[in-house]
Amino acid sequence: MFIIRAMKTRLISSAASVVVLLSASGLLAQESAAQRHEMATNHLKRAAADMTARCLSDIRTLDDWKQRRSELRRQLLEMLGLDPLPRRTPLKVEITGQLDHGAYRIEKIVFQSLPGLYVTGNFYVPKNAEKPRATILYLCGHSPHPLGAKFHYQDRAIWFAAHGFACLVLDTLEFGEVAGIHHGTHDLNMWNWLSLGYTPAGTEVWNAIRALDYLETRREVDMSRVGVTGISGGGAMTWYTAAVDERVAAAVPVCSTFTHGSQAEHWLASGQCDCIYYHNTYAWDFPIVGALIAPRPLLMISGQKDTIFPPDGYHGVFQTSKRIYDLYAGGNSDRIREVDDNVGHSDPPLFLREAREWMTRWLKGDATPLPLETNKPPQETAEALACLTSIPADAVNFRIQNQLTAVAPLKKPASRSAWDRRRAEVLAQLKDKVFRWFPTNPIPFATKVLRGTGGWAARYNVNYKEVSFQTEEGVRIRGQLLTPTNRVSGAPVLIYVKRAMDSISFMDVDELLPVFGRHSVLILNPRFTEQTISAAEYANIERTAVWSGRTIAAMQVWDLLRAVSWAVTEEKLAASAISIYGKGEMGVITMYAALLDERIQQVVLSDPPASHWQGPALLNVLRVTDISEVAGAIAPRRLVSLTKLPESFELTRNAYRLQRAPKQFAMAGSLPEALEVWNSHAAKVTLPGSATLRPPP
Repeated sequence: MFIIRAMKTRLISSAASVVVLLSASGLLAQESAAQRHEMATNHLKRAAADMTARCLSDIRTLDDWKQRRSELRRQLLEMLGLDPLPRRTPLKVEITGQLDHGAYRIEKIVFQSLPGLYVTGNFYVPKNAEKPRATILYLCGHSPHPLGAKFHYQDRAIWFAAHGFACLVLDTLEFGEVAGIHHGTHDLNMWNWLSLGYTPAGTEVWNAIRALDYLETRREVDMSRVGVTGISGGGAMTWYTAAVDERVAAAVPVCSTFTHGSQAEHWLASGQCDCIYYHNTYAWDFPIVGALIAPRPLLMISGQKDTIFPPDGYHGVFQTSKRIYDLYAGGNSDRIREVDDNVGHSDPPLFLREAREWMTRWLKGDATPLPLETNKPPQETAEALACLTSIPADAVNFRIQNQLTAVAPLKKPASRSAWDRRRAEVLAQLKDKVFRWFPTNPIPFATKVLRGTGGWAARYNVNYKEVSFQTEEGVRIRGQLLTPTNRVSGAPVLIYVKRAMDSISFMDVDELLPVFGRHSVLILNPRFTEQTISAAEYANIERTAVWSGRTIAAMQVWDLLRAVSWAVTEEKLAASAISIYGKGEMGVITMYAALLDERIQQVVLSDPPASHWQGPALLNVLRVTDISEVAGAIAPRRLVSLTKLPESFELTRNAYRLQRAPKQFAMAGSLPEALEVWNSHAAKVTLPGSATLRPPP
């Protein structure tokens, strides 16, 4: 009797979309492609909700927290792309001008947080400061202007300077005077950012850290009394900077607070800049960022009508982070507070007053209530506040996304023992940094079967059935299994893994016709390959997946691993004679499956990319390895390409030579030739040989 899992389904208007099938227990309704797609997206929501639910739940005492705090801080730096931290190179500070405002002056500041990474800002300095002052680092949000976002936030700095604070207002990378990119995955399809482990949040946090380095050099600044604040993207950078840099004495992030569970449930990826998120390798939730700030004063300000940071998210962060603050206080801590009001994604006078009171209380020791100010002071023009007259010729702001994180160097091993060590290292790091999220608890396949003829494919001496089975809880994928009619135990197995672009018709099997009757063939659709997905929907799914430490490609690797286990355990297909075939980026995904499951004896590729710089996107993978090295790690098992391979695969060839298996790395003119179908039949198993194959040129 088949096991049927309860699941949420949506009504399908067309009766033609309901597939009726027979099973041992009678008639069952097999889910449609659209329903399987919805199952996969709903699973991402559940994964994020689970992270939110368990966040910090294992912390019972202050000692528990202190034992974990240092490693969690390191993990956050890593997920921002800042572990190890870049080298603190000379800032090369320039003060390119100043404006006199009586009680304070505005200095136009330019520094390089890394060589060629230009940061612009305005430093508001009270005059006649007899002692170093409490200081605010104001981090700008997403307010476009060709002369810098700081123009839009000068009223904040003016208030602080007029009330005795020094205040450095820092431009963003995206909307600075030397503009870089923030929306790489949001709308530019720069999916290699995921493989690089790059987020613009890392660049922004590094710029803020270097701004603190600069403030240390200023005699007007009391570094024991530095607060950080900002709204939206600037609020997110306030969170991260305060969490990783102990020099921040107080923090006020505005309209920037979320849990991953809330973001996924409301499906908000399309509304968020790339800089809002860290790449969640370690699958932990945002309240940990707040806990890392503890016990330093933290005020969270939010809008009840904020559509991208909704109340269930920011309330959840406050409640969970406060548990850690209360452990430090031995009771109800007054060092963490949340304020919200019936407004949207904005910074109204109430929020400004709350931020000012918080900074005044904790940085100046003055808890006197402040008046609600609704009038903005006179402001300078953007031209007057600009720090540069032209873009520096050596600027790297435009390409910092390709430089901030360190890419793993690929070197030709000198010996077999050296290669064996490198292979073991790569495998361990892939499991820890790329596929860390893989499930560890086994679940049933809960197979559903449609027994049918398979149309005219049945003429090719095959038995046909369509199946779906479970790869994660509530996630089902489709397979079409065609086994030799006169099948005996041990027939070779081919798993043909489809891409979304390959899913055009029900039976698109021309390429497989010479294989039928000689191999058992499983045509597999991993999740998100059964139907066309628009670029916008793909971006939403991919970015949401990263919140739980995965990518679409990584989930497809897992689906392949489950498919191999399904074929061997449920169908009793030959575990010693499994080949797997994928085209383009799917070929790379099949290689990772083979690396992780040695039951796969042969990988057949067609037109694979040269590097993860082109795809597919796997979180952090370029910090560990690249495609050609993974291909080499499959040796001495067979790797066959149907097309000319990129030059990068020379490293693969060398690995096969070191494994004394150079003929196992080969080229073939077609899939049947790669499988040497004339040597394969139902009565006799012959693993693919090398006699008719040729080495790649």
